Amino acid sequence: MLKDIQIAQQAPIKPIEEIARKAGIEEKYLELCGKTKAKVDHHLLLQNKGPDGKLVLVSAINPTAAGEGKTTTTVGLADALCSVGKKAIVALREPSLGPVFGVKGGAAGGGMAQVIPMEDINLHFTGDFHAIGAANNLLATLLDNHIYQGNALGIHPKRITWRRCMDMNDRQLRGIVSGLGKETDGVPREDGFDVTAASEIMAILCLAADIGDLKQRLARIVVGYTYDNKPVRAADLNAHGALAALLKDAFKPNLVQTLEGTPAFIHGGPFANIAHGCNSLMATRMALRLGDYAITEAGFGADLGAQKFFDIKCRVAGLRPNAVVLVATARALKLHGGADKRTLHMEDLEALTRGLPNLLRHVDNIKNIYHVPAVVAINRFPDDTAAELALIKTKCREQGISAVLSEVWEKGGKGGESLAQEVIRLCEEPNDFRFCYEDNLPILEKIRTIAAKIYRADDVVLTLEASKQAQRLDALGFGSLPVCMAKTQYSFSDDAALLGAPEGFVINIRALRLSAGAGFIVAMTGEILTMPGLPRISAAEMIDIDDHGKISGLF
Repeated sequence: MLKDIQIAQQAPIKPIEEIARKAGIEEKYLELCGKTKAKVDHHLLLQNKGPDGKLVLVSAINPTAAGEGKTTTTVGLADALCSVGKKAIVALREPSLGPVFGVKGGAAGGGMAQVIPMEDINLHFTGDFHAIGAANNLLATLLDNHIYQGNALGIHPKRITWRRCMDMNDRQLRGIVSGLGKETDGVPREDGFDVTAASEIMAILCLAADIGDLKQRLARIVVGYTYDNKPVRAADLNAHGALAALLKDAFKPNLVQTLEGTPAFIHGGPFANIAHGCNSLMATRMALRLGDYAITEAGFGADLGAQKFFDIKCRVAGLRPNAVVLVATARALKLHGGADKRTLHMEDLEALTRGLPNLLRHVDNIKNIYHVPAVVAINRFPDDTAAELALIKTKCREQGISAVLSEVWEKGGKGGESLAQEVIRLCEEPNDFRFCYEDNLPILEKIRTIAAKIYRADDVVLTLEASKQAQRLDALGFGSLPVCMAKTQYSFSDDAALLGAPEGFVINIRALRLSAGAGFIVAMTGEILTMPGLPRISAAEMIDIDDHGKISGLF
């Protein structure tokens, strides 16, 4: 079979105006970015007052390093719903250049279930990440300039919490010293960079309801503390207006299409292991308003992406999901069952049996913690055997949940019609959606609740510094905010090597980071990094462009 990029490059692509008409977007709201991409004015939501469609979340088991096809399933499901006569619209995150050039490569789906133009989406796209990085770094610049110009606010240089960012995995920049040189070169201090997807401004853009809300959230950003321990906000630096101006166009969702011409919004890109892992609220609301079904995803496994989608995004926005699709693969379940990653292509029913509790724990969380109807989508790989697929279906049936074979990678929408029919059925079932924890719990109790209910941890252990931070944040009035867990995607625990459905472990919290503008507190576990690094051989080494401008090596 052709590589993903070859399939995407050979596919006929429709003018974006045609896709907009199919979605029901009036021309006055469309801002063209070439022939195949467009921005959609957010004022569309103010004018279009029709009823919302059904909200379907696609999540997954704890993945392997290559991912388990969650985006592929999301795209394929939307195509399949259109294939059976429904109007579906996709809402996805934008890929970050860090992973594109790192381990995972591109993030636009795969096989016959992709969004296009694949190269544009995976690279600079419409410049949203650059705008977010510019806003983040403008705030850092204004902060340092304030200190250099006399520090009227009394900001303690050792208590600055705002970091610079860039959209690249560059471990060299995790910790730096800035302001060196002549007296006019700034005030020397310790500094550092996060990847743009981890910037609070990314989270703010993705959770803001409108421009006014965006400005208010930007104003609330806490950049550090004074010598007498009072928080310093972006509004104190008169920064929020300029930040919002930089984000004016980035705030508008991006419209593209699937290989089969299904409208797709791709907007915002917070990581799920170090941020809240969902596309923008604006894009989700547009998909809901314009479609019978809005198909969206949340990053990595359901212990991260789905948990944050429910407890942060749905809580903030008042959304109620109608159904969840939980993506699983035989190869990942065999890995969770102890199989060697070099033998995942071989039938191994014993390893599969040992790994199935990972899937069943995620199923239990969705059904019995959040009370949302769910279906397991078995993303079929060419090496999967009939016995392996039958075993997964049998174990799911024993737990009272249907498991449907998804062949969208190979067959596109036609390969997902059975999944689409099950999703349609689930969306009509009674729904008693609820959160994992209540707003009024203290910060530490929220962390303990997530750890106990979702991860099945025995306890939570905080470092002395994290404990002090929790007390300080409660005292400053931030205790009512939701918690965003920064944790490895590979395990229910904070240890990436602890696969399957582990028991008898503790969650270690080493630090708490306030995201007052986004409206949550980030709990840093284990060795999770907000600035990843590149592997020994990076995906960037495979990417090239020929004399005719044709890109190769993206996948």
